Amino acid sequence: MKVLGIAGSPRLGETTEKLVSAVLSGCECETELISLCGDDIRPCKACLACVKTNVCIIKDDMAKLRDKIVEADAYVVGAANYYSVLNGLAHCFLERFYQFRHRDCKAVAGKLGVAVGVGGGTFEPVIENIRTFFQYNQIECIGSVGAQGAASCFTCGYGETCTVGAIHKFFGPGTKITEDMIPCLDKQQDTIDDARALGKALSDRLKRFAESA
Repeated sequence: MKVLGIAGSPRLGETTEKLVSAVLSGCECETELISLCGDDIRPCKACLACVKTNVCIIKDDMAKLRDKIVEADAYVVGAANYYSVLNGLAHCFLERFYQFRHRDCKAVAGKLGVAVGVGGGTFEPVIENIRTFFQYNQIECIGSVGAQGAASCFTCGYGETCTVGAIHKFFGPGTKITEDMIPCLDKQQDTIDDARALGKALSDRLKRFAESA
């Protein structure tokens, strides 16, 4: 049994990828982690060319992921909160699951999923977005985990003076940025523990399914 982890953030090696990795580390089965950072994954264009074949015709990096998606038994999908929705790269990736929906979603229906959300303020909208995509594709979401990530305002160079940014919004005017206030997954041990436990629960479900097959 295999679990495919997808880190949908455009930022390589940051909180989203680390939290997806934490879930995979709890799985007692084969796992693979893929970061979408740097990939060219375009949105679904509703051309319906995939209806007869269940294969998308858009020539981009989604094509190299298709076999991995079909072959996996479960998914751990992570994304970041951009404007209270999941970030665009992750959204495009999940939109392209439309190629699997025809003829009862047979390529992915009945598989298991875990939703991973990261946000500078809240991660809940991201988790709900991913859950919705899972539901549309008949993937059972067995759980979710979220963490606080570092908003770009911490490192953009203008965070202390910008009146519309995260520093002003969450900490108040005049706040000076210090290293200890920057959110980091390493400081969220309970979240890491929850992620690993969720990975264990996911692989346990897969094992029970395999034993009963």
